[in-house]
Amino acid sequence: MAISIIDMFTIGIGPSSSHTVGPMRAGLKFIKFLEQDFEISTVKSVKVELFGSLGHTGIGHGSDKAVILGLLGETPEDVDPDTVAGKVKQIQNTRTLLLAGKYLIKFDFSNNIIFHRRKSLPKHPNGMRFSALDAEDNILVSKEYYSVGGGFVVNDNMGDDQGVNSVEPALPYPFKTCDELVQQCKEHGLSISALMLANESVWRSEKETINYLLNIWHTMQYCIDKGCKTEGILPGGLKVKRRAAPMHRRLKATEQSNQDPLKIMDWVNLYALAVNEENAAGGRIVTAPTNGAAGIIPAVMKYYQNTKAQCDDNDMVKFLLTAGAIGFLYKENASISGAEVGCQGEVGVACSMAAAGLAEVTGGTVSQCENAAEIGMEHHLGLTCDPVGGLVQIPCIERNAIASVTAINSSRLALHGDGSNKVSLDKVIKTMVETGADMKTKYKETSRGGLAVNIIEC
Repeated sequence: MAISIIDMFTIGIGPSSSHTVGPMRAGLKFIKFLEQDFEISTVKSVKVELFGSLGHTGIGHGSDKAVILGLLGETPEDVDPDTVAGKVKQIQNTRTLLLAGKYLIKFDFSNNIIFHRRKSLPKHPNGMRFSALDAEDNILVSKEYYSVGGGFVVNDNMGDDQGVNSVEPALPYPFKTCDELVQQCKEHGLSISALMLANESVWRSEKETINYLLNIWHTMQYCIDKGCKTEGILPGGLKVKRRAAPMHRRLKATEQSNQDPLKIMDWVNLYALAVNEENAAGGRIVTAPTNGAAGIIPAVMKYYQNTKAQCDDNDMVKFLLTAGAIGFLYKENASISGAEVGCQGEVGVACSMAAAGLAEVTGGTVSQCENAAEIGMEHHLGLTCDPVGGLVQIPCIERNAIASVTAINSSRLALHGDGSNKVSLDKVIKTMVETGADMKTKYKETSRGGLAVNIIEC
């Protein structure tokens, strides 16, 4: 199934695209199924079972709250993060839930949401089962869904993605591999962003695509600004202090006097920290391509905006289109799910996307953009996903800052070359898949290995 740029970059809430946004969308799919293909009025309760990685780290990622929001009929794009706690508390106190916002059913957190820590569904580590129950708690109907990364949700046949396309469209410049993408660009004399914009025309007008991407960029900027102003302790029990706001004050206070030649790196770090602290707090976020890696592309875009004398909205649209094309390649040929291939599929992919986007807007050729993307991923191969306490905080927040700087360096290295390379992006993507398959399950978003078991949770 072809993926549109509006599937790759979506607006939602933190802390996780696969463990928060995905389960919310799964809940929405289930109530839509009940309304369209079932007699929803006969449903008196709903049981939700979370398997695999969702069973291990779902509490820390807010998966229980997410499925409830989906069952209420809330969407990741429109839900107000400030109202979530109140909605959940009301359900806990009344032990009732307004299914699809219309039908009052009984719902007890302790009995109706089950975390299976040692069980998995067969087709993906992030499996969910929703069951509609009658008044005697007999199962009327069940549906299984999988959250496959980046907020994408598929059914038990690994189909029915939530993307814009129900049928395969006839793209003017189709590609499934990077070699095909580069060939199409060179054959038709197009940049990657121009090719992407032309492909998007099968779904909407050019103006609509541009306006959507500008809204994505504005939301990223809002997230950076909010993260730079918000103090306090992140939720979840680790008592992690938010660092972006005090760091922002220090950088602003010394902005004129600081002669450190590497001070720009401090600002890049700040932008990434600000976004991912907002994500960890459950705030409004852009999935790019996942929430756990959401700080990298905004940080690199902000870096570009601050360092280029003349930067306009057109540059930011080109950046996102190019980054999106690289993201498609990973989604099509590998994975962007930390529970499936480790953090190389999240932070590594975001770094690769950002490197290519920056290469294009700074004048890189198509081959140099590919080279930048390849460098960005090559040095993230084997990166594990080991969130301490099942929270998207340690090492995730700092990891976004490090990868943002790596993306910039990857782009610069590529621009100093002629675009030729010994290792193609397609080969690196293939290697990433194989590395993820070889990686032990405990290193893939289960909090059963790595840092998650080697530091004290306090």
